[in-house]
Amino acid sequence: MEKCWQIENSAVPKEHALTDTTNSNNDRQAVPVCVHANGKGESSVPVSARKPTLRRLILFLALAGASAGHALADTAPPSEAPPNTMEARVQACIGCHGAQGRGVDNVYFPRLAGKPATYLYNQLVAFRDGRRKYVPMNYLIAYLPDAYLADMAAYFAAQNPPPLVVPATAAAPALLQDGQRIATVGVPAKGVPACVACHGDSLSGREPGIPGLLGLRADYVSAQLGAWRYGIRTAVAPDCMQIVAGKLSEHDVAAVSNWIASLPVTPQLRPLPASAGAPRLPLACGSQTVHPH
Repeated sequence: MEKCWQIENSAVPKEHALTDTTNSNNDRQAVPVCVHANGKGESSVPVSARKPTLRRLILFLALAGASAGHALADTAPPSEAPPNTMEARVQACIGCHGAQGRGVDNVYFPRLAGKPATYLYNQLVAFRDGRRKYVPMNYLIAYLPDAYLADMAAYFAAQNPPPLVVPATAAAPALLQDGQRIATVGVPAKGVPACVACHGDSLSGREPGIPGLLGLRADYVSAQLGAWRYGIRTAVAPDCMQIVAGKLSEHDVAAVSNWIASLPVTPQLRPLPASAGAPRLPLACGSQTVHPH
């Protein structure tokens, strides 16, 4: 049992014509193509001339299918465009930093919400330009312009979601006491100022470019201090944190990291405003330079 069709050469482009190439008068020749019960296409063209014909038939059917696909695509209703908002654009950030930059349980991904916009902008630029090293961040923003990074920073700076509950530190009381001393008094013998002298009495940060430290885990604080000590992380010159961290011992880093991690997070606390009456910083700090955007 078989079905047959007559396919005329003039129905398809000449270069795809279903012709017997051994016949010079085949411009209008109709080629019978049959399908047998076993599903195989057979032609009544002699075997010696059949292979070119079948190849052209396959090409013809492929072209016809492609054309039909394009036609369906052209008539399909347009999909709904995503919202053109910064909230939608920073969806790539929330997997690590949480919704609205709230933070996540991973100790190495910090809360972004509420930090000064200039600080966040400086960090984005540092990741883009290679002054901070973390491959996913380096690749994610490698080609973003300054103005776009400034918009991202402003978005997260304006957020204030409820903070995560930070687990209590298991550090020894003596280590926490040393950390409190370093954070509130400093290490005068080494020329290390107190953390509160720059980050504020409540460690909530200071506009325009000094971040709050509340809600950070000990491992994260320790890792950042270590990165500054060894030159892996750098900031806008003069890099005050690299100067300070370079004077800390391993014990100092462990002590201050654990003490900061032990503090409760108060969402109402915001960075201290930049004003003429603000306390003077103990050393020059490039982070306080306001970016042009």
